[in-house]
Amino acid sequence: MVSTLLVVGILVAVFVGFNIGGSSTGVAFGPAVGSNTMGKLSAAVLMTTFALLGGWTVGREVIKTMGGEIVPQTEFTLAVSVAILFFVGMALLVSNLFGVPASTSMTAVGAIAGLGVATGTIRWEVMGRIVTWWLVAPILAFWVCAVIGRYLYPYLEAWFALDRTEGDMFDFDRSGAVPIPRLADSTTYREVIGATLVVAIGCYMAFSAGASNVANAIAPLYANEALAMTEGILLASGAIGLGAFTIARRTLDTVGNDLTELPILAALIVEVVSASLITFLSANGIPASLAVSATMCVVGLGWGRATRTTRLSDAAGAAVSGEGDPDLSVDALAKDGGDDTKEPAEPGDVARIGEEDPDQISAVDLFDPAATGRVVVLWILTPSISAVASYAVFQFTTLAV
Repeated sequence: MVSTLLVVGILVAVFVGFNIGGSSTGVAFGPAVGSNTMGKLSAAVLMTTFALLGGWTVGREVIKTMGGEIVPQTEFTLAVSVAILFFVGMALLVSNLFGVPASTSMTAVGAIAGLGVATGTIRWEVMGRIVTWWLVAPILAFWVCAVIGRYLYPYLEAWFALDRTEGDMFDFDRSGAVPIPRLADSTTYREVIGATLVVAIGCYMAFSAGASNVANAIAPLYANEALAMTEGILLASGAIGLGAFTIARRTLDTVGNDLTELPILAALIVEVVSASLITFLSANGIPASLAVSATMCVVGLGWGRATRTTRLSDAAGAAVSGEGDPDLSVDALAKDGGDDTKEPAEPGDVARIGEEDPDQISAVDLFDPAATGRVVVLWILTPSISAVASYAVFQFTTLAV
């Protein structure tokens, strides 16, 4: 007979997965929906499919880490597992109240670490490896995108113009029994390639989200052996899909509209770098935050793009002589001049580093430093609160006995 406590645990796991699906779908397919490349229903289908694929393959390693390597499986009674899931659910609630995507992975690990400290069973070498990557991953994301922004972004913008023409991309030949899609008269092959990249990278992002986030919903129940690995992955993926088909419609609107301030090319670079980093960490059993990495990618890409107005030798000379600060702008990812109707530059026309006009790359604000600071503080605060609260609960109650 299924116990009431197990039912509660499954419901909380579904709640966690549901919210993950709602938020991650917007991040993964916002560029595709915002550019009218695909609809919300298609985005939900692809999100569900690739999140399941990510959880089914790479995500198993993260489940094993969170479900028995940080703290031995013997410490995960059913009551403890449900309590940890509640901590994750509360983190989602806090992030929604503050409007900041708090890391469920970091919060879940914090709760498990609190259990381990309270019971004296935490494996510090595993925890140390995880925390080390929590520090290294955002720094790596920043610098990879900073290099891309400084040295490659203008050339990529010239090579891969992703602007859409007016009207539908495809027409349908309905002369037969089955409608056959054909390119519309106004559609260019370059546009088709761009649209294909947008959708493919969205699928890759969904895969990465499933790989890193499925464990957040079901790892405690897997550790308790209340759910088998396969059953848990199917449950979590189904919950993510439910979120993708329901509340994600609103996040897709929000992200799609907000992307008018972040060019599609920049969004795709951010997605590729952050998804690659998180997939790598997930394959090595490291629970890590996709949101943290993606934000640091945005900041790094903008900073790198802004530094193209100054040569390194000029900046070093100014620093030594004390003659003043080089002209830098964080408003660096807008199209040159902000004119959407302008023909894309050819690779040979791209200005060299140090020759770009700062006014030409500062048409929109890329990020608000105050908001970024608030996000970083909450990323540190939520797992810390989770760990302290978890320790207090398991230390001063009989749940972990």
